[in-house]
Amino acid sequence: MASAPSSAAKPSPAASSAPADRAESAAIDASVKAPVLLLLGAAILWLLAGSALALIASIKLHTPGFLADCELLTYGRVQPAANNALAYGWGLNAGLAVGLWLLARLARATLRHGGLILVAIVFLNLGVILGVGGILVGDSTALDLLEMPRYATPLIFAAYAIIGAWAVITLRTGRSPHTFISQWYVLAALFWFPWLYSVAQVLLVFSPVRGTVQSLVDVWFAHNLLALWFTPLGLAGIYYFLPKVLGRPLALYHLAPLGFWSLAIFSGWVGAAGLLASPVPAWVQSAGVAASLMTLVPVLIIALNHHLTLVGRFSILKTSLVLRFIVFGAICFTLTSLQNAASALGAWAEITQFTYYGLAHAQGVQYAFFSMVMFGAIYFLLPRLLLTDWSFGKLMAVHFWASALGIALYLFALTVGGFKQGQELNVLPVGADGKPGLPVPFLDIVSHTLPWLQAGTCALILLTVGHVAFAINFVSTLLQSICPTARAAAAAGPVLLRTPPAMEVAAR
Repeated sequence: MASAPSSAAKPSPAASSAPADRAESAAIDASVKAPVLLLLGAAILWLLAGSALALIASIKLHTPGFLADCELLTYGRVQPAANNALAYGWGLNAGLAVGLWLLARLARATLRHGGLILVAIVFLNLGVILGVGGILVGDSTALDLLEMPRYATPLIFAAYAIIGAWAVITLRTGRSPHTFISQWYVLAALFWFPWLYSVAQVLLVFSPVRGTVQSLVDVWFAHNLLALWFTPLGLAGIYYFLPKVLGRPLALYHLAPLGFWSLAIFSGWVGAAGLLASPVPAWVQSAGVAASLMTLVPVLIIALNHHLTLVGRFSILKTSLVLRFIVFGAICFTLTSLQNAASALGAWAEITQFTYYGLAHAQGVQYAFFSMVMFGAIYFLLPRLLLTDWSFGKLMAVHFWASALGIALYLFALTVGGFKQGQELNVLPVGADGKPGLPVPFLDIVSHTLPWLQAGTCALILLTVGHVAFAINFVSTLLQSICPTARAAAAAGPVLLRTPPAMEVAAR
């Protein structure tokens, strides 16, 4: 793939105002409108469902009697159902929607024969419904992020393959002479997910391997779902929208390919670091630790590219909600990546393994980074698809602050609570005579973690409020675009599309 200037870096504002360019962008948006809207609608429904399930699971951690009479909502079922609803329902749909739009825009290609994609999207979500429903009725496989029963996964895989193939075909038919770094990340994610998912399904579900190899394959898949699906799509969004909204090129774009390839090479091995002190070969554990530390190279390159691009333009954060989401996600990418490298160190892992600390890290990648970037991308692209502004500006602000404060509180509570939990599980107290005393009773450790779990529940309530505000705004904007008065106002030129000169950027 040939490198080129950042997707929003070089085109001049004057060029973006040319009628031919605007007509081309409008034609591209019109071609992807139906599949992207269907993907976004499904993603938001799964976001609400996953939020509700996650909130129920969180309450059960500190109030076990909550909904205790409902067999479908026991903690062992509702927690994996929430994880899968958010990972495959929200994550797959939102990632495919934003990725498809980015590929079409950057390739300057219209989507052809989109009806097949619409059918595939329906079957994709039917598969997720079967999978999440199967978990709730007790058909879980008990494998991390692979809990869906085997009768649901072929449907998901086949539907995804159709959507991914059509996205690649759209890229190949484009008129752009360049391939941008955002396209690198989207294409990589489109290829990596079916590889990861098919290998894990074959080796763990359909023809399971034996012994400790099962643990190795499961941790390999669970980590790489975050590192090679959520992370590339999040980075694609940041690389595209950050320079576009700021109206300036990326600070170190020439290093972006190095960041991509180093992330691709080292990330696949990092999952093995989660098996420290387990009965797997020592060289596998060492390779995982070494790879975790080597990921600091792409993290440094990517972080410098993102954060140096923002220098001198912080004032735009006051007026651009899209930029707030994107910058929040970029910062969280750096922090969670550093946390991941620290977690691979033996002394640190000895304390944090098997605690709530690991859950905090996973949510740092999946929500604080990926989801926040997706929210910003959706706030940018939806008005361009519907040719109308968002209905409620205040709900947009509510969504951002509820999400930002909620995820910050959640990560703080489970990180600190998990670390204290690990200390009490691993460290023997010292008596007055200087000799080791008795271990901390397990029930005492449980009681000490309750305040942190309750704080996590409060955080999830905040997140759910933000998601409800987002869903209301999405539905209202969609209905507003359908009514005749909204279309007439859009023909005159939506306010959102007439951006201030400092923020005006190319249409592609």
